[in-house]
Amino acid sequence: MSSFANPAAPRPGDVAGTLRLLAYLALSVVLMVLDHRGGWLRQARATASIAAQPLWQVAGLPARLGQTMREDAVTRSMLADDNRRLRNELLVMGARQARLQVEADENARLRGLLGAAARGGLDVRLAPILDVDLDPARQRLLLNAGARDGVRQGQSVIDAGGLLGQIIAVTPGTATVLLLTDLDHAVPVSISRTGVRLVAYGIGRSDRLELRNIPTSSDVEIGDVLVTSGLGGRFPPGFPVGRVVALRPDDSHAFLIGELAPSAQLDRGRDVLLLHEQPRAALPLPSAADSVRAAGTGDGATPEHAAGPGASAGAVPAGEGPATQAPAATAPPASATARPAPERAP
Repeated sequence: MSSFANPAAPRPGDVAGTLRLLAYLALSVVLMVLDHRGGWLRQARATASIAAQPLWQVAGLPARLGQTMREDAVTRSMLADDNRRLRNELLVMGARQARLQVEADENARLRGLLGAAARGGLDVRLAPILDVDLDPARQRLLLNAGARDGVRQGQSVIDAGGLLGQIIAVTPGTATVLLLTDLDHAVPVSISRTGVRLVAYGIGRSDRLELRNIPTSSDVEIGDVLVTSGLGGRFPPGFPVGRVVALRPDDSHAFLIGELAPSAQLDRGRDVLLLHEQPRAALPLPSAADSVRAAGTGDGATPEHAAGPGASAGAVPAGEGPATQAPAATAPPASATARPAPERAP
């Protein structure tokens, strides 16, 4: 008779597993009750958490490093962009400041020109400089104003400092100015302190004029200011020409040679003033005695013979006229005409 195992009978392995499960459940219940009453398991968890923090730091280090690198890259890119933008803005602001400074300087020069014209009551026209020729053999300016603007040949050119030169050629749209410093230019001058008449010559340098054949007995000193004398009728009298900065004897030691620093700013500025008909009341005029002496010293005649009714105060003495050909002097008003000398007794 065969025997069969009872399938309902518990196996030894299942019984052992059940017993372990019951033991674990009982242990869990005991631990929960003890933890609820004493809280020692919470303290154990806190201690374990503190002990595990270094491990968490090490585990999170790659992520933090990656985030830091990304933030640094973004910050560096932003700083580079800001630096580039600020550098460009700085360059633009520097250029604007330089432009504003140039405009301020030019405005100051224009105010000086117009202020000089207003103070002297002069009839002038502002003309911009188109081109500059400062070759030692050609000291000239080209103005952006011509015949259609009322510019005429022989017109005097001034700035805020004094006399610049004269117009020697005119086209419908431009005019050429012969500067005082040109080798072909000479202007009759007088010392404002003493009234001594001389001639200032250009020597091809924009910062120097020259006085030649000064008698050693003349009262000329360093620092004297020279103005136009009005002789020859080309330049109105009374405009500053230069200041004596040096005196030296010539080769013969019979005369002196003086060096002048021009009063006008010949090497700067972008505008000049064209002088129209000058009001006589606005400028100093030579006295009758000066006119008689000027006419007498020009041709060797005595004052009595030179100061006849037809004598003119603007006559050019020999050797003292400008180098360029000047038009015939017009008769000045009665206040500037020399008085006739008294007749001699027979």
